[in-house]
This record gives sequence, structure tokens and C-alpha cells, in this order.
Amino acid sequence: MRRPAAVFPPKDVHAPLDDVDRRLLRALADDARIPNNALAALAGIAPSTCLGRVRALRERGVIRGYHADVDPAALGRPLQAMIAVRLASSSRSHIPEFMAMIAELPEVLNVFFLGGADDFMVHIAATSTENLRDFVVVNLSGNPDVALTETNLIFEHARAGVRI
Repeated sequence: MRRPAAVFPPKDVHAPLDDVDRRLLRALADDARIPNNALAALAGIAPSTCLGRVRALRERGVIRGYHADVDPAALGRPLQAMIAVRLASSSRSHIPEFMAMIAELPEVLNVFFLGGADDFMVHIAATSTENLRDFVVVNLSGNPDVALTETNLIFEHARAGVRI
């Protein structure tokens, strides 16, 4: 079961990071399963200090979580799409609820709240073109808060490294 999507970042996520924090984050971004002793050695600090630093980064919201990057095709969802969604102007007060509702749908991989012409970009993985069509028609176009959608198919995806 997924946790509800957070709409706003924690308050102190923008507190300054020092060189040790950056070394820890770089190593964790490369391999979130790195053992604490190895992480401490890479950062040049004691293992106990490393545990405290990583805990503090999590509590501040700098580290938002750890996850496995699973190929949706391996789960029977080979068709990915990015769907731009624009809400009706009368639905602006429903933004947090809409985002949370969409994030809970099984096809949804990511939901991005945007500034600009579109309100959201929804990244989905579908089992077929029919599943994609039904997702858009039922969950988006069928929602009275939605004014417009635009679907773009994803041919390939390359995960970019985190620049720290």
C-alpha cells in the first residue's frame, strides 16, 4: 500500500548542507542499500556519526525515502505515458485532494504538481492501450474537476543521476 502523497516539502529541507552531508547524499543516491560502515568510510566519518547524520537528513526531509527502481514492464505494465492535466478554474481548492486521489490509482507511478499552463503531470504505466484509454477516460476526463488532458507516450526512459 502506498503512503499518501505529500503536497508540500518539510520546513527545513532548505537548511544548508555541508560537505559531509553532500558526500553521504551522493553515496546514497548511487546505492541506497550501502551498509552504514561503508557509507561512513566514503564520507570520512565514524559509523555512529554517519547514523546520526543520515537520521538528521531524513528528519529534515532532505532524504525523502528509499525505493527500488522496478521496471513496470516486469509487472505487466509495458506502456508508459505522461499525461498533462489542467483542472477547471472552479476546482483550484481541490488540488490537494485531486493529487492524493490520483496518486493512489494503481497505474500511477508519479504525480507532479506544476506551475504553468498545466496543473499536473501524471506518469502512468498501463497494461495496454485500452488500459491507458480507460485510465484517461474514467479517472481524468470523467472527473468533474478536470478541464483538459493531453497524453504523451513514453518510448524510452533513462534515469538521470542526482547532481549533488
